[in-house]
Amino acid sequence: MEEGEGGAREPGSGIPRVDPYGFVRPEDFDYVSYEEFFSRYLVILTRRAIKWSKLLKGNNRIQKSLKVKRYIRKGIPNEHRALIWMNVSGAQANMEQNPGYYNKLLEGEKSDTLVEAIKTDMNRTFPDNVQFRKTANPCLQQTLYNVLVAYGHHNKTVGYCQGMNFIAGYLILITKNEEESFWLLDALIGRILPDYYSPAMMGLKTDQEVLGELVRKKVPAVAELMDRHGVMWTLIVSRWFICLFIDILPVETVLRIWDCIFYEGSKIIFRVALALIKQHQAFILEATNLPDICDKFKQITRGTFVTECHTFMQKIFTEPGSLSMATVNKLRETCRAKLVAQGSTNNI
Repeated sequence: MEEGEGGAREPGSGIPRVDPYGFVRPEDFDYVSYEEFFSRYLVILTRRAIKWSKLLKGNNRIQKSLKVKRYIRKGIPNEHRALIWMNVSGAQANMEQNPGYYNKLLEGEKSDTLVEAIKTDMNRTFPDNVQFRKTANPCLQQTLYNVLVAYGHHNKTVGYCQGMNFIAGYLILITKNEEESFWLLDALIGRILPDYYSPAMMGLKTDQEVLGELVRKKVPAVAELMDRHGVMWTLIVSRWFICLFIDILPVETVLRIWDCIFYEGSKIIFRVALALIKQHQAFILEATNLPDICDKFKQITRGTFVTECHTFMQKIFTEPGSLSMATVNKLRETCRAKLVAQGSTNNI
């Protein structure tokens, strides 16, 4: 479908073929059930927008508080998303403390290896998004390239790693601002996601093991199934972690998850994963072999449970039960020690 078809609608449906973020809806998209959901969700969005406008009162600053946390869990209206993400993640403060830093990175000397790796991934980033196509005007590929090149030179330990292109792409779609996207990427990779993108990916490996331990405690039957068939969690969930659910869950659901990640940190990833597994426990337990298990885990990320983002977000805070950052950090310590003892320092 051509870019000009952005306003085209599926026959008999009020839902456009291209979503508000520029993604072309897949061929098998269920317009009927989505329209039913969206008409209900629109009421919620309108109500939340009024509450957020009252809270912000035209102010560009927001302090962390229980009220703000509650508001964020119920969803940030898209027009306020960039502002709230920048404030609660610390990205705004960092940007203000380092004026001109982003441009200096772009003007500075570049690593050929880094530039080449990033260029290779440009056309692979969101081919289903009209704003990232070469024919788009403006084409967001150049913006994405700039953000990734700047970040690779800012954080030389990480440089560039596949997966970062999708994260940066989403940030650009929301902020529509290169420099803000850079500082939000820094908040995620530098602080919120511990050591996910370093060459050894130790943080990513650790957190996959942490999820395994949490499933063992909270959904033991699924953990037992995984053990029985010798399925490693990395096989099932590595993309959940490394892409923060991009291309796994629907766009609006991913953005609602990110609202909470920027405020509450990486434990939200475990809440989402546990809610998905717990909700579909009986379905997962029908699996009888490894390919079957992999297929079930793909299927649980589709359908109305994940599309209906508002009820889904309520579920992630109720289904898994209590989950403190202290619990997560304690598990991280033991899982990391186990991985180090196994000598797991090679790339995944």
